[in-house]
Amino acid sequence: MEQKICQSCGMPLEDEKDLGKNSDGSRSADYCCYCFSNGNFIKDETLEEMIESCIPFRISEDCPDAETARINMMSYMPNLKRWRKK
Repeated sequence: MEQKICQSCGMPLEDEKDLGKNSDGSRSADYCCYCFSNGNFIKDETLEEMIESCIPFRISEDCPDAETARINMMSYMPNLKRWRKK
């Protein structure tokens, strides 16, 4: 089964508490609680700004430094729902 991730920042959506909220109070199936609240994105930012703000959270064994994390995110984040070109 494919793991669901936030369609804005790429955070794994592992638990209901991770989900953002729609304007009617229901949980969003697409976005995390750090990106989406009350039916709106919390921060009005560009893809590039999102990537820069996510770097500290992505540094791990797979992404040992900021540049590796940046390259990794640039490979998939443009395809997420929020950033996809219409």
